[in-house]
Amino acid sequence: MKLFDPYQLGYHVLQNRVVMAPMTRSRAPGNIANALMAEYYGQRASAGLIISEGTSPSLNGLGYARIPGIATTEQTLGWKTVSEAVHAGKGKLFVQLMHCGRVGSRLNLPPGAELLAPSAVALNGAIWTDSQGEQPYDLPREMTPAEVNGTAAEYQQAARNAITAGCDGVEVHGANGYLITQFLDPGSNRRRDDYGGDSGHRNRFALEVAAGVADAIGPGRVGIRLSPYGVFNDMSGSYDGIAEQYIELAGELGKLGLLYLHLVDHSAMGAPKPDPATVQEMCRAFRQRGGQAVILSGGYDVARAEADLQSGTADLIAFGRPFISNPDLVARLKSGQPLAEPDQTTFYTPGPAGYTDYPTVV
Repeated sequence: MKLFDPYQLGYHVLQNRVVMAPMTRSRAPGNIANALMAEYYGQRASAGLIISEGTSPSLNGLGYARIPGIATTEQTLGWKTVSEAVHAGKGKLFVQLMHCGRVGSRLNLPPGAELLAPSAVALNGAIWTDSQGEQPYDLPREMTPAEVNGTAAEYQQAARNAITAGCDGVEVHGANGYLITQFLDPGSNRRRDDYGGDSGHRNRFALEVAAGVADAIGPGRVGIRLSPYGVFNDMSGSYDGIAEQYIELAGELGKLGLLYLHLVDHSAMGAPKPDPATVQEMCRAFRQRGGQAVILSGGYDVARAEADLQSGTADLIAFGRPFISNPDLVARLKSGQPLAEPDQTTFYTPGPAGYTDYPTVV
């Protein structure tokens, strides 16, 4: 089966075509990757590619409690511990660069950091803070043009830090309602400068970040994740011109020669399903204009994964929650062993419980 065969992703040789999808786990007190995280990722190093949890390229982007960053020397050294553990298991590790933007609370930010976004538009709902429990999302401050440019530069430096830490590359998180998606979506982007208004201007930040990161570490070490039609974190889901916008964005990203385009489908968890025609056209535009591979994620089993690999729809398949409770997921999928169910009450709690204590059976 293609799913379990080695795969040449650019100049990266993967053990198989199984990707561990990025998943926030909130095990980084002080926003620094640590030995517990190294153990967790090392346990799952049989995946062909591990994409880490969202990791902030900026102190301003640390909107959730206990998520890691990769902006400082100490944070970079923390990720070196993780990369060494993954490489010891013959895996490959890409750090996902995730700036939370407006998705956060000031109570979760370090001293001197600010909650910044394309526009001063707050999310509905509440967010967990370790100091005061559930709190309403704070109203972000609209970024100045200089701050937009400065934030793009922070992504570049974070990518360099990831390579310094021994990681194999980075994934730019342009999905799920975080900063880049906030620029893409007219519901969260009310700007009237070069970064707001029509879809071309709303795409600009995503393209500048991707181009800058590719320039910093080489396009063969850079992927990007997008979630067209996604509603997570108060995104619009669908609006006039969304298909054309995302197809154009995918094509422009392809021109940068990026290593992969990673597309998200959260319909298995109750979200709206992305329009299949739009997804197909995005993949075509990305590949035809110079992009290398396509990763698809969202509720996959072995049969569906193999079908999409055989048809050429995808080059790699990402699995998310099954990796939480099945550190030996690749072996279980290959042998047909039943999968353990994850304990959702420990998804974001500190410590090893529900994190590194799931057993292997294969």
